[in-house]
Amino acid sequence: MRVLRVGEAGAERLAVLDGTGGLLDASGIADDIDHRSLADGVLDRLAEAVAAGALPAMDAPVDRVRVGAPVARPGKVVCIGLNYLDHAEETGAELPTEPVVFMKDPWTVSGPYDEVLIPRDSVKTDYEVELAVVIGRTARYLESDEDALACVAGYAVSHDVSERAFQLERGGQWDKGKSCETFNPLGPWLVTPDEVPDPQKLSLRLTVNGVERQHGSTADMVFPVAETIRYLSRFMVLHPGDVINTGTPAGVALGRPEPRPYLRHGDVVECGIDGLGTMRQTFRQA
Repeated sequence: MRVLRVGEAGAERLAVLDGTGGLLDASGIADDIDHRSLADGVLDRLAEAVAAGALPAMDAPVDRVRVGAPVARPGKVVCIGLNYLDHAEETGAELPTEPVVFMKDPWTVSGPYDEVLIPRDSVKTDYEVELAVVIGRTARYLESDEDALACVAGYAVSHDVSERAFQLERGGQWDKGKSCETFNPLGPWLVTPDEVPDPQKLSLRLTVNGVERQHGSTADMVFPVAETIRYLSRFMVLHPGDVINTGTPAGVALGRPEPRPYLRHGDVVECGIDGLGTMRQTFRQA
């Protein structure tokens, strides 16, 4: 099942993508995908309604409406750095022995086709396609990979936009290079685990102005999805609606030779993951 939110920002309605690319109106089931509705079993109710043919069709096709981020407002966005061997190598970083964890402001989350703002004084805005994991039930002190995957509500494409000078050259934590406005497009759908039998067999890709910059596979993660969730649950409680960005493969601007191709006003980035859809953002100077 592929769940999405459509409509103007702040007034989105819940929908389900049908098998022909049309939209089914799910607003009668719940107002949103968020902490409360996920904890209340909204995805099970949606699946039952779809199976029963109980959801009416929406008037507008998916290519005629704005699509918002599938999760209304995550409680937190937890990110894993240097989680692909080739990405660690290209940036000159030592391969981590434990997951590198940092946080991203939940208000960075934006729609999959919304504009991304290049921050004022930015000189090194960078791109990163990532597999996002949306948590569906409370996770704490998990013992097994099976328990970890049972906590997954679904998967989506995430664009972990980064400002490298803010992140690496201005002192302190990575967060200030990761938490600028609009720096986490998410979507286009929340794809439930029944459609993703193995999250470690997904191809990721990203292009800038039509030129391929990243092409990798989740098979190359240093810390796989289940291990990452289990690890995080020992340091923080993961709640329904939380998002985990699981890292990016090689090809980011930071890892390329000079002059590094950082993003500029007017650049168009497309990023996608097998079975999870494709997002497209235009970058604009703030």
